[in-house]
Amino acid sequence: MDITKIGFLLFLAILPVLLILLFVYNKDKTKEPFHLLLILFISGFGSCVLVLLISSFLKKYIPFLAYGLSEMNFLQVLFYAFICVALIEELCKWIMVRFIGYNHKEFDEVYDIIVYAIFVSLGFAFVENIMYVMTSVKLLTAVFRAVSAVPSHACDAIFMGYYLSLAKQYAERNDKASETKNKILSILIPTVLHGIYDFCIMAGYNILLIVFLAFVVFLYIISISKLKFMAEANRKFRYKNKFCKKCGSPIRGDFCGNCGIKQ
Repeated sequence: MDITKIGFLLFLAILPVLLILLFVYNKDKTKEPFHLLLILFISGFGSCVLVLLISSFLKKYIPFLAYGLSEMNFLQVLFYAFICVALIEELCKWIMVRFIGYNHKEFDEVYDIIVYAIFVSLGFAFVENIMYVMTSVKLLTAVFRAVSAVPSHACDAIFMGYYLSLAKQYAERNDKASETKNKILSILIPTVLHGIYDFCIMAGYNILLIVFLAFVVFLYIISISKLKFMAEANRKFRYKNKFCKKCGSPIRGDFCGNCGIKQ
């Protein structure tokens, strides 16, 4: 294959990731440390590996996952889109955001975790997009994913970060029930959005392609609106850098009142 074409396709695979990262980063009034963002981005690679491992495991115990989409019935496609793809991918990305970003000392402003979630998500999308584009080797695939798949990963991450930000704000007030509720929503909402996106493409119904286009437009509008709102409403938490390194609860001394760990 022409090396020029390969280089151009690789450029198209990487470009949307970089543009979205720059857009989100520039919205942050107080910039996050470069080393932390790099760790989060690379952890997105790790979440991709984790997804592959879990998917391989599931294929051993759920026979129809070895079928092609055209061989699956409606319920099987529904299960595959929402559980085997959306839930697993969002959960693996959430794990990285939760255990690297949520309890990090630099998470001292409400907008920060949205930045963290997007860097993890686009680390995942970076690997996934290169794999899809270089396997397909089609310009149409590269363009389609640049305007839909990569931005949709970022949109899902905005919602993940939004609810994790709310969770931390409730933790600041020592409201454990609301913190837990928003942590659950930080997985559930991105999974539902991701699942709708994938199901519309995978189901094979022409009417769903119209639904898909309307959904993508809606998703982009509401995600950008939420991103701008959180950036403009950004504020520091009352307890700057005073969250437990283990459980994330606010602390005022040398020990966490929730889990008892010395800081």
